[in-house]
This record gives sequence, structure tokens and C-alpha cells, in this order.
Amino acid sequence: MVYKIRVILDAKEDIFRDLAIDKKATLEDLHNTISQSFGFAGNEMASFYTCDEEWNQDLEIALFDLGDMSDAKLMSSTLVEEVMDEAAPKLIYVYDFFNMWTFFVALADVTEIESGQSLPELLFSFGELPENPPEKIFEAKKEDAMDYDEEGFDDDFNDGYSGGDEYDHLDFDENWN
Repeated sequence: MVYKIRVILDAKEDIFRDLAIDKKATLEDLHNTISQSFGFAGNEMASFYTCDEEWNQDLEIALFDLGDMSDAKLMSSTLVEEVMDEAAPKLIYVYDFFNMWTFFVALADVTEIESGQSLPELLFSFGELPENPPEKIFEAKKEDAMDYDEEGFDDDFNDGYSGGDEYDHLDFDENWN
């Protein structure tokens, strides 16, 4: 089966690519196809993220093994069909974590492979990638914000703190280094 996927740059302008890829391809194959279709070298850090219908980010699937820093799955061992289907048709793709090129990846159609069709395939290209990534504005939801006191500390931070006197009995040399 062939997945027809639309990859949309998170920008004010319409910039997208329509791709066809075998549903048994890995996410690393999809990463390579996306990066090439937008003109990237493909050698920067990248991750896919599963998400819900409102594009709220969930599980990370990374290009490289980050070791103890992350428990993310790897693109090379994750098939496209494992994270994308008609029931869960959306992914978020982030390329180059320094510049945060962010894309919305949506499953548009599932078809049979056509005779002589070579996959993956760029089906349609619309818009030119800007020289610099679109600026992102990161805002926390009010209910997620911490409540700070007049000194700038979280109100729960000082609960139970007596000012440091409980450590005076320890033999601590202030000039230890």
C-alpha cells in the first residue's frame, strides 16, 4: 500500500510537498524524503512526534539514539504504518533543532501501488522554502504557569525552608576549592 502524505511547513505562507511512500517504509525513509523535497541536506537532528487531532505533541521518534537523554524510539526501527494510519493520520516533524523547522505531516490517502511506480516519490511541490525558518512564539497555558511571589520564586519553593540554620552543625569549609 502507498501512503500519500502532505507535509506542510508551519508558516503563514502556504508551503507544502505531497509525497508518496510505501507504508512499510521506515520513518528514516520518510525523513530523507521530506528533507530532500524541501532542499535540506538531511544531516541535522530531526524527530517525528505523534500527536492528536489538534496537533498536540506526544511521543518522540528520533533520528539518532540520544542514549540516556531520551527514551525516544528511533526512526530507523519504526515503520510509517506503525505511527500513521486513517485512525491517527497526523505527525509533527522537526528538522534541525537549532533552527526548529517544523512541519505538519498528514496522511491524505492510501492507495495501491501503480505499475512502474517508484517509491518514495515527490508528487507535488507548492511554495518556496524561506531562507530562515518561521519565527516561533512559545507560550505556556495559564493553567500550566507557576505562581511566583514578589522575589520571583515559586510559592511552593520556600515551603518548609528555615533559612539555612539547620546546616550550621555540619563542618563545612566555605573555601573548599
